[in-house]
Amino acid sequence: MRLIKQLLAVAAVAFAGGQAVSAVAGNALLTLTLGLLTAVLAVLVYAWVVRRTEHRAPTEVARAGAARRIVRGMLIGTGMAAAVVLNIALLGDYRVDGFGSITGALGLFGFMAAAAVSEELLFRGVLFRVIEERTGTWIALLLTGAAFGLAHLFNPDATLWGAISIAIEAGFMLAACYAATRNLWVPIGLHFGWNLALGAVFGAVVSGNGESKGLLESTLSGSALATGGDFGPEASLYAVGAGAALTLVFLWLARRRGNLVPRRRRADGARPTATVSR
Repeated sequence: MRLIKQLLAVAAVAFAGGQAVSAVAGNALLTLTLGLLTAVLAVLVYAWVVRRTEHRAPTEVARAGAARRIVRGMLIGTGMAAAVVLNIALLGDYRVDGFGSITGALGLFGFMAAAAVSEELLFRGVLFRVIEERTGTWIALLLTGAAFGLAHLFNPDATLWGAISIAIEAGFMLAACYAATRNLWVPIGLHFGWNLALGAVFGAVVSGNGESKGLLESTLSGSALATGGDFGPEASLYAVGAGAALTLVFLWLARRRGNLVPRRRRADGARPTATVSR
């Protein structure tokens, strides 16, 4: 029941905010403002519903150290995006045609902030965390990673391969990031940095959602396995490889810190329970 309540509460904010942002998509300042407002409101609602349903402090979104952790995640996400685009460029499949739009990039900043925060709260803050308590880290990572990939099948230029790529490079990686850090700020920053760099800086398609009006006007051409085709670089083998590598790093850190949750069965046959080192 608490899983449903938490999902509904955060999803309601995400939906309302998403509708508002879409309604003012032509106005960069309003898009930026409403996007940031949606992100903040989503965190506040998440914290409130966790307190109400679990009767505990929502330490995974504690304000202490939040900015530092978000920046850390953004640096990882931005670095990953830059490495992927650079590898595509070295093949001659990514070309910068000129400068794009500063106002467009500002609008994308707000849109990406709302998307990154809402998706991390839903998929890692609620789904992964609650499922992990019952099944352990490994099963929760596989289930929620697959769900995250499937959710992207509804995007305009989505493909099955694109959804599989998202599951591997983002669904698994971001769940592993949460397992390693036991806070949502680093995954939020990583998610935001990746999307922002791809769309608002490099001007690439993000998750099959059409062309992005970022700081650079760019063209992707060549093999879809290298560039990701209409879905964008997230369906590139470079992105899948980078995401898989980071997943392994985060899981190694989680194991080293004692943060991997095993599946445990009680002797009386009750459902599995688990404890987490935070």
